[in-house]
Amino acid sequence: MSSSSSSCTLSESDQEHVFEKLEVFKVKGRDKRGRKVLLIIGKHFPARMVSNEVLKKYLEEKIYPKLGSKPFSVVYVHTDVQRSENFPGISALRSIYDAIPINVKDNLEAVYFLHPGLQARLFLATFGRLLFNGGLYSKLIYVSRLEFLWDHVRRMEMEIPEFVHDHDEELEYRPMMDYGLESDHPRFYTAPLVDPIQMYSMRCIA
Repeated sequence: MSSSSSSCTLSESDQEHVFEKLEVFKVKGRDKRGRKVLLIIGKHFPARMVSNEVLKKYLEEKIYPKLGSKPFSVVYVHTDVQRSENFPGISALRSIYDAIPINVKDNLEAVYFLHPGLQARLFLATFGRLLFNGGLYSKLIYVSRLEFLWDHVRRMEMEIPEFVHDHDEELEYRPMMDYGLESDHPRFYTAPLVDPIQMYSMRCIA
């Protein structure tokens, strides 16, 4: 279920304040090619607190103008994202993408997807081309570690939350977490998925 169809008790101004306070979207720093970077912290996205319309308005008024009219890149941080809290829904994602101005879409040249994990990869492999056009999907670059992100963006100009660094260090000691074969919560055991594509697809559609 998308956030727009969920009961939202916050006013429009309060929802906008939530985005500002959580700093979900921030135009900060540049990549190695000198392009502005739009940093998106997935864990901070309040999918159950805001509507799609407020999100689209916020992006149009507060974020897109900061990108200007030149090429830019996106760093999307997927670390610790929870579907129940941070995923707005398939239809919402499509609506948000369709609302992006054509000049913004044209200027977006790369999307660096940090800490994707197995489920995110399977979801995008299954629905990526349906949700987004081929042009955007082809710009997606998976980045499994922060050290590889620094190959693309200027490290000293980026503000990455501490929990992202902590997760990155944990991956060094528990690499199977990258493939969904080990839970990122030590107290639980997660067995390998028998049919991961089918299982995850059905969970996202539900």
